[in-house]
Amino acid sequence: MGLPKVVTREEWRAAREELLALEKAATRARDALNTRRRELPMVEVDKLYVFEGPDGKSELADLFEGRAQLVVYHFMFDPEWDAGCTSCSGFLDQIGHLAHLRARGTAFAAVSRAPFTRILPFKARMGWTVPWYSSHLSDFNQDFGATVRADDGTLQERPAISCFLREGERVFHTYSTFDRGLDNLGFTSNLLDLTALGRQEEWEKPEGRASSLGAPAGSARVRYHDEYVD
Repeated sequence: MGLPKVVTREEWRAAREELLALEKAATRARDALNTRRRELPMVEVDKLYVFEGPDGKSELADLFEGRAQLVVYHFMFDPEWDAGCTSCSGFLDQIGHLAHLRARGTAFAAVSRAPFTRILPFKARMGWTVPWYSSHLSDFNQDFGATVRADDGTLQERPAISCFLREGERVFHTYSTFDRGLDNLGFTSNLLDLTALGRQEEWEKPEGRASSLGAPAGSARVRYHDEYVD
């Protein structure tokens, strides 16, 4: 199964110290990268986007809830689907109490292309309380790269996060990231990265650990949280 080599405690400690130096270098590199991200210029959002939510129709500025910043999670939920994406559901399961974000002047909301009438029962099933809006009435997801047109002309969803800043009545787009750019934002993936078996994905090295639990590779095992059998 390609499991880690068995060594003495002293050998392990020496190897751990070597890895620690790399981890500290990665931390410093991450801090520098975060600085570069904060230094990005921003673009004013002057297009009208209409969303549908629990209080009816809203505009982008309304999603800020009166705060200075807004983080939008583009939840993959095609208008024709009966339920949202399983991986996106796993991510939303990990969102903690929003009071900690709100205390720093930041609002959080999930946005999907599915009509709100489809979002509402699925959200109730999952037991989520985070604000969730439908962008079915606008091109919001397409304009911010979370919905793309495939070669065959169909629209395809992709996981993404977009960040916005509000100054008075003006709203600005400051950042977006997609797919693997969301990797280190989740509680589950961050914890699994600390373990010997990792995320159990086929692309991970050392090879041979993805199937060490006798089950399909990591992402193939993802289910809605009420469908797992322990």
